[in-house]
Parts: sequence; C-alpha cells; structure tokens
Amino acid sequence: MTHLLRQFSAFAGVGLVATTIHYAVLIGLVEIGGLSPVAAALTGFGAGGAVSYGLSRRHVFQSERRHQEAIWRFGLVVAVSFGLTYLFMSLFVTIGGIPYLLAQAATTGIVMLWSFVAHRMWTFA
Repeated sequence: MTHLLRQFSAFAGVGLVATTIHYAVLIGLVEIGGLSPVAAALTGFGAGGAVSYGLSRRHVFQSERRHQEAIWRFGLVVAVSFGLTYLFMSLFVTIGGIPYLLAQAATTGIVMLWSFVAHRMWTFA
C-alpha cells in the first residue's frame, strides 16, 4: 500500500506540472485569444499531455516496457482522457452553466483518477 501511495503521489506531482501547463494554455486562449472554453481546454490538455509521458514513464512508473509499445498505449489512454475532458467540460460548462475554471478543476480530478489506473494497470505495467 505504501508503494501505491508513493506512486500516486509522484503521479500527482507529474500531473501538477502537466496541469499547470494545461491551465496556462487554457486561460491564455480564453482570456487573451478569445477561444471557447471547451476548445481551449482541449488545446491545453494536449500541451500538458506532451510533458506527461516522459515524466510518468521515468519518475512514476519506472517502466521497462519498450517505448514502441508504451507510447501507443499512452496515446490510447490520452485519447480516452481527451474524450472524457471534452465530455465533462461540455456537460459542466455548456449544459450545466458552471464557470469554466471550476468545471476544469472537476474534470481534472475525474480524468486524473482514470489516467492513473489505466497507466498503472496497462500502459506501463
């Protein structure tokens, strides 16, 4: 259990770095670029995800899986995460009328749990 807790803490740290990039892009595109919150969230998601692979592989899961196999698995988990981000941001902002930053915070939590389980059990296992 201690290993799992340390691993999740490291995952959360990597997530913090990726999320900082994600939110910077999101806020910049909405406030300065005039982009819709959903489109800006998806763009920010892509920017944060680009940083996440290397940090997760090296510092969180210490995977020995070959890059050729891990990268497509990571990409598939990211694709599902991208879809979940679109789904929840659309539900929260467009349908629910929730402010975009609060909606993104809730979406981040949901997607983070999904991603940790998927990467731990499949991508880097």
